[in-house]
Amino acid sequence: MRSTVFSFRTPGGVTLGVERFGDPAAPVVLLVGAPTMLSWPDALCAALADGGRQVVRYDLRDSGTSTTVDPEAPAYTLRDLALDAAALARGLDDRPAHLAGIGVGGMVAQVAALDHPGAFSALTLAGTRPVAPGPVDDDLPSHDEAAMGRLFALPAPDWSDRAAVAERAAAAAAILGDDPAAARTRAERVFDRTPGTEPAIRMANQLGTVFSGLDCRPRWRERLPQLAMPTLVVHGRHDRFFPVGNGEALAREIPGARLLVLDQAATAIPDAAAAEVATAMLAL
Repeated sequence: MRSTVFSFRTPGGVTLGVERFGDPAAPVVLLVGAPTMLSWPDALCAALADGGRQVVRYDLRDSGTSTTVDPEAPAYTLRDLALDAAALARGLDDRPAHLAGIGVGGMVAQVAALDHPGAFSALTLAGTRPVAPGPVDDDLPSHDEAAMGRLFALPAPDWSDRAAVAERAAAAAAILGDDPAAARTRAERVFDRTPGTEPAIRMANQLGTVFSGLDCRPRWRERLPQLAMPTLVVHGRHDRFFPVGNGEALAREIPGARLLVLDQAATAIPDAAAAEVATAMLAL
């Protein structure tokens, strides 16, 4: 499916790299990157567009073609990223958008829906959790320790070497239970869209390391019962990074939320599940 790539400038002067699929006059499904727009698979974007939606995915700050300054010391907060999402939604259409966030992008989406409810009509949260990066709440499952040990033992690649970066992504995917070939291809595409050559910028685009330095205060988990929009929670049964108990907690705490567990998935949404996820999203 053909798409249109463009830039959007927020009222705050931030440039967001954006890609649109489908009819520009159709209702918007806005996909928050994690951190790049390529966190959302092409197959899912196409399925949503075929379902009569204008599908828009975008890069967070310090990734892709969005404003990039210093991913090691972000001078903005999680709430600024949430404001970006609301500004983009309002700039695309007068009607509220269906907002979707995956991974750390799901944290942005939760805060955006809470802080700017008028900008959004529905919410999808995929492979995420109700608390910020860092220590997890006692009742939530943390990262799988064995998988994290293997993941952090991987040698750092030369971040200027496209092939080495792609191989590292494939090795990480194998540890996390995702498709190594798909991860390799995605890493190559992310590499090609990274605007700077500095190692910190290359690494931030691949790993979302900006979130390790991002101010995510105050907590928002206790506010989740305030959400009053249709919500879908999607989670891979075999997710080792944010185990499925995190998705189950989100579905319990957001009134009326539906939980869709993908039995053959881990952290990423595989192409084989795109139709199932799109069907559930279109039903909101």
